[in-house]
Amino acid sequence: MDIALLIGLGGGVLIVVGSILIAGASLTAFWDTPSVCLVFGGAVMACMTAFPMKTLFSVAKVFIKAMNPKVPQVQPVIEQLVQFAEVARRDGILALESKIGEVADPFIRMGLQMAIDGTDAEVMEIVLRTEMDALAGRHKTGKAMLDCMNKYAPAWGMIGTLVGLVIMLGNMSDPNAIGPGMAVALLTTLYGAMISNMVCSPVGDKLAFYSRQEQEVREIVVRGILAIQAGDNPRVLEQKLKTFLPPSARKEEAKAA
Repeated sequence: MDIALLIGLGGGVLIVVGSILIAGASLTAFWDTPSVCLVFGGAVMACMTAFPMKTLFSVAKVFIKAMNPKVPQVQPVIEQLVQFAEVARRDGILALESKIGEVADPFIRMGLQMAIDGTDAEVMEIVLRTEMDALAGRHKTGKAMLDCMNKYAPAWGMIGTLVGLVIMLGNMSDPNAIGPGMAVALLTTLYGAMISNMVCSPVGDKLAFYSRQEQEVREIVVRGILAIQAGDNPRVLEQKLKTFLPPSARKEEAKAA
């Protein structure tokens, strides 16, 4: 569970609500049902126009992915690859057949199986990198849906502002109609900005961050498995893969050793 994401979303709402209450205003003054329907519904309809229905229905999975990412940690992956390299160097690469069942990551399992089967290194790298590209493409599609809402919610907020102004100006002779028109005009812009800057844009950036992390781990896996197949020394392989770790992590590991 990504605690930072939950704190960020909840904290953003608390800041807005707290600011309203501290200013002495009523929260009910900031709720307008027609404005909510116009901005949120309009943004959803725009995204339905931009994406196929099947893709749009997966937006819930995108939020679940952001809240509960399953990105492997770099250090354990490096340690696992070094262990495989030691087994392969000591007992031969076919000895890794008994280790595949211990591997939880399907990407590592696929790479090890190809190495055990004697797949050509160039072919193996092409297959693994194609898998990486496919994953990156799926991540981009998920983020693109949030970017779509991020783009269209403020635009629909401006549409609502124009609608509210037209309502207000068309009823200047009726003082009772000025208030609702002004509420729609102002609140739609507020709702559009909140949807964009409190939810869609930050969550999209979080997904991009996790995608970069996962691609980095997979790059380590590709290089590690190719080195194992080539028969590299496990210690040399470990030093190569540790270049992906930040200097602080390397120092901490050296102290622990």
